[in-house]
Amino acid sequence: MSKGVGRVVSERMRSRALVGNALEDPHVRDVPVYLPPGYDDSTRRYPVIFVLVGFGSSGQALLNFNGFGEPLDRRLDRLISRGAMKPCVVVMPDAFTALGGSQYIDSPGTGRYGRYLTKELVRFVDARFRTLPVARHRAVVGKSSGGYGALVHGMTHPDVFGALASHSGDVAFEHCYMHDFPIALGELERAGGVEPWLRKFRAAKKKSHAQIATLNIVAMTACYSPKRGLPLLCDFPFDLRTAAVREPVWRRWLAHDPLRMLPAHARALRSLRLVYLDAGRKDEWNLHLGARAFVDKARALGVKVVHEEFDDGHMDISYRYDVSLPLVSKAIS
Repeated sequence: MSKGVGRVVSERMRSRALVGNALEDPHVRDVPVYLPPGYDDSTRRYPVIFVLVGFGSSGQALLNFNGFGEPLDRRLDRLISRGAMKPCVVVMPDAFTALGGSQYIDSPGTGRYGRYLTKELVRFVDARFRTLPVARHRAVVGKSSGGYGALVHGMTHPDVFGALASHSGDVAFEHCYMHDFPIALGELERAGGVEPWLRKFRAAKKKSHAQIATLNIVAMTACYSPKRGLPLLCDFPFDLRTAAVREPVWRRWLAHDPLRMLPAHARALRSLRLVYLDAGRKDEWNLHLGARAFVDKARALGVKVVHEEFDDGHMDISYRYDVSLPLVSKAIS
């Protein structure tokens, strides 16, 4: 059992992968890194966990004060000091974009955030801290879009990550995105297109539910179906007059759906030390249904999965890290 508290250091990273991105977002990012209790008093090396935040946020938000909860560093101190979790270095990446998020993947519409995470940031952390710099001692964990990133990179980069945990990750795209297509259409139509709509969104002192839903669809379009020559490179998966699904573009989206990706990457998932998924049974984007479908298919393909459901929705579920982080830390220690 480790005693005391850890500390957070803020590292500034210059990313080559993000230079010249389409949204002109900064290629220099501040990355908080949690160092566990005892780190400064020893020469030992530690496993590493990358924690990916959801849409509209950045890694620094994990450290925000919450009067009725815990920022991540205090949560880690508590779990480690009580012996529930093994000491780990914990990295909180910033993959925020001008559209709210990158899904942690490479796209001409947003930037090379997959490379930024799996190549540059991993090497950056290993070079600066006493890590165990091999995949079996490295994990990726996230919530919502971060859970999506954890699933995608866990299954496509088993040479980088040895374990994954996804809380309410984006899975089964027909359930989690399609109901917002008509909302996005209405917003874009009233504004006169995606670029004037984005200017209106940025100028709004308070963002409405419809605006946030539309921003999410715009961002996902930039990630999943970018096309040169279109405003913001957005080739929408629905008709901009009727909201009818445009099947060729929708298929491009589905190629990024972890549920559809799964068969081609089942072998990689079988090699991981932990595959963990959970979701609330009241999830507003139906992500509990996506998790169920993913888990059923994964198990049919011989993947061992830890799957839990809980009585809650999509928001304010950071308490679930009390379940996943101990499991992840033990898997990679």
